[in-house]
Amino acid sequence: MTTARVTATAETLAQTPQQSASALVPLLQRNAARTETDRRVAEENIQALTDAGLFRLTVPRRLGGLETDFRTFLEVTSELARGCGSTAWVVTLINVCNWLGGLYPEQTQQEVWGDDPHARVCGVLAPSATSRAVQGGHIVTGRWGFASGSLHSQWATVGIPLTDAAGNQTDQGMALIPMSDLSIEDTWYVAGMRGTGSNTLVADDVFVPSHRIMSVTQAVHGVYGTEHQNEALYRSALVPVLSLVLAGPQTGLAQAGMDVVSASLAKGKGISYTFTSGPSRRRRPRSSSPRPRS
Repeated sequence: MTTARVTATAETLAQTPQQSASALVPLLQRNAARTETDRRVAEENIQALTDAGLFRLTVPRRLGGLETDFRTFLEVTSELARGCGSTAWVVTLINVCNWLGGLYPEQTQQEVWGDDPHARVCGVLAPSATSRAVQGGHIVTGRWGFASGSLHSQWATVGIPLTDAAGNQTDQGMALIPMSDLSIEDTWYVAGMRGTGSNTLVADDVFVPSHRIMSVTQAVHGVYGTEHQNEALYRSALVPVLSLVLAGPQTGLAQAGMDVVSASLAKGKGISYTFTSGPSRRRRPRSSSPRPRS
């Protein structure tokens, strides 16, 4: 078994993940336009996030990760979204897919992080693929769209149908595949969130061993492959986690919008559709609409 180690500076160790995220907001703001134009998160952002450990929020501590809680997860991604929504979205998706990686057996986790605690996992759980059972695993062919963070990841967890020897579907699975076995099709041409680089993953007859396939049916019922039953983070319920984490970037974007409005008001601009005319009244704007009664 390989033991992963992470070298951290004294400054990094002195900061909480939330403080590290706050310190990166100015950098993300400076790179936001470039991230949008390039349709991928700026590499300067990726390196800074890596150095700060913010891609390791949900990597098991025994493998060099932070193994933090979901409150911290949400506070970090919300703070990052104040600087760049696309960057925060990619951090969110990679961290939740890293969390999924922590649900697999120890052998699988060692393959992902044993030699590289900074390894990142992206994912698309829709089973838009075909698979056939073979000795020791499945052969997978498929295409998975909207793969946020795929341009910056070393692994991907993707949805597949699980079949028996006769080809009948018996379950739905999540297959963990190294990015070296996949290709990325450049399909992400959209109006908003262009910087997430959510392109399409493609697999063509890729062998996935059984220890890197997890049953979705069992996972939904809280039955995971990990042998480490004492690690609370990886006992969390699957569906609530997958929904909860998406709130972080959205609340941060909302706060960024409030920051823009507050900065505008501080410069002496009025508020549309109100009677405010001076700074002293602007702190408590009043509208002509009647106050609702309880």
